Amino acid sequence: MPTIGKRCHELRITDNNVTWRIVYRTDEDAVVILEVFEKKTSKTPKSVIDICKARLRDYDNETD
Repeated sequence: MPTIGKRCHELRITDNNVTWRIVYRTDEDAVVILEVFEKKTSKTPKSVIDICKARLRDYDNETD
């Protein structure tokens, strides 16, 4: 998901009538889970993208 950042991806999981999304980033030494949410439309909500970007900023600031 380049809208969030490099090496960010979205995993889709279908569970009965619900489709879940897991947004994550792969680093050399970790997989960083940014958000898990129920997706109801074809487009990722802006609020989810904003939360993921903020979490990445916080994570990167803590690990530097």
